[in-house]
Amino acid sequence: MKIQANTIRGGMVIEYEGKQWSVIRQSIERPGKGGAFIQVEMRNVATGVKSEARWRTQDSVERLEVREIECTFLFKDGDAFTFMDKESFDQFNVPADILGERAAFLQDNMEVSVDFIEGKAVSIVLPKSVVLTVTEADPVVKGQTAASSYKPGLLENGLKVMIPPFIEAGTKIVVNTEDVSYVERAK
Repeated sequence: MKIQANTIRGGMVIEYEGKQWSVIRQSIERPGKGGAFIQVEMRNVATGVKSEARWRTQDSVERLEVREIECTFLFKDGDAFTFMDKESFDQFNVPADILGERAAFLQDNMEVSVDFIEGKAVSIVLPKSVVLTVTEADPVVKGQTAASSYKPGLLENGLKVMIPPFIEAGTKIVVNTEDVSYVERAK
């Protein structure tokens, strides 16, 4: 199925140069001159080799038909993550390299979608956002305004995110899993 290049998201499986690729990360680049383009980091499904590609926003890309299974994350075992199919209750392992950096967002009993092509897990689609606790936050610098400045914060999963100055260590926040950005203070 053809999709616009600007709708590519992490976790999708696309066909590029006759091969199957799992999208790890995408970003929209807006250079000073010329039109915007989509920069995509992806992993070859068969070999595991990483590559990058660029498309103009109006280009179309072939998104592969995959079998999507709703699953529950159970635990990490060495270099693999164990999931359980919510319908059949079958358990299966997914190699850590399929998730890449996004593995840091997995939490016990988190519900995710696992995409399969020809019986092999090729990508995992995480929830759009997760709630995490800030473990370290720099102190507020006097004179900073809340509207325009952010400070670095360390999350419980080891990732760093830019947070507003009013967020302190111990605060639970909502984090976007696609671009690792602060969304809001958790309710």
